[in-house]
Amino acid sequence: MNRIFSGVQPTGNLHLGNYLGAVRNWVRMQHEMESIFCIVDLHAMTMWQEPAALRQATREVAAAFIAAGIDPKNAIIFPQSQCRAHAQLAWLLNCVARVGWLNRMTQFKDKAGKDRENASVGLYTYPVLMAADILAYQATHVPVGEDQKQHLELARDIAQKFNNDYGTDFFPLPNPVIGGPATRVMSLRDGTKKMSKSDASDYSRINMTDDAEAIALKLRKAKTDPHPLPGLADLDEKGQFKAEIDAARPEAVNLLSIYAALADRPLMEIVRDYEGREFSVFKKELTDLAVAVLGPIGSEMKRLLDNPGEIDAVLGQGASRARAIAEPILQKAEDIVGLLHV
Repeated sequence: MNRIFSGVQPTGNLHLGNYLGAVRNWVRMQHEMESIFCIVDLHAMTMWQEPAALRQATREVAAAFIAAGIDPKNAIIFPQSQCRAHAQLAWLLNCVARVGWLNRMTQFKDKAGKDRENASVGLYTYPVLMAADILAYQATHVPVGEDQKQHLELARDIAQKFNNDYGTDFFPLPNPVIGGPATRVMSLRDGTKKMSKSDASDYSRINMTDDAEAIALKLRKAKTDPHPLPGLADLDEKGQFKAEIDAARPEAVNLLSIYAALADRPLMEIVRDYEGREFSVFKKELTDLAVAVLGPIGSEMKRLLDNPGEIDAVLGQGASRARAIAEPILQKAEDIVGLLHV
């Protein structure tokens, strides 16, 4: 059986990049294979979190999942910490993974920065816990962005070494699911940087909870350039912007790509429709589209967040379903490595 696993850290409001790059794709995937969508609160703890804020952020991510169209009667939605198989399997896999493998993880180097001696051990072993997240469900498919490809490759290496060490084929090697267009949504203030919830400026992103007025203001202030919008001659044979256009006009490329993704239409069609036109006209129509798509999601998120008991009930049911899958897999893994069950 094909089974998909993916997760989001509860470290602040989800934004347009999260929606277009991940959540919207999950809404489609839930109808194609068994789907498990996790709020990875243990991963969030690799950097210090204020406890009350962590609980609230966990509910916000759950609300975003549900409001965007993930059906909790179909897919499993739950907090990572409520299925202890993740942490327990992570220890087994820590004893399989090699230090040299973790030393090659670029995300640790990026997040730890120059003061890596003061980084938490959790941040260093984060990729092993991610492998446990996936393997605890014997997931066959994992949606990944560019920044997670290396971690999935490590999960495959760990699964393969476990199987080799113990002469088994117990863990499947999970396959990446690469998203479609606009999987990399860039900042509205700097088209060379990825849209991020950690950016100091709220004008750099559209949050999934933003109302129509906030969306309109942010898009009106979005950085552009002084030239008319690019045209079909600026696309390559695959219908994507040529590298030189992407480098010279990153903001124009970003806004047109966002429009195409929100409209769920090929980029070539959008470029053809707006070729040579002024940004002012385009921004107004992009705003109307963004409000039409995100407005209902934001409204439903706010309704859910006003009713935390409803969210908690969904998460509790999801955690129970997750444990029913993961605990037998963990027990079998413990049997394989020789742990005694008494």
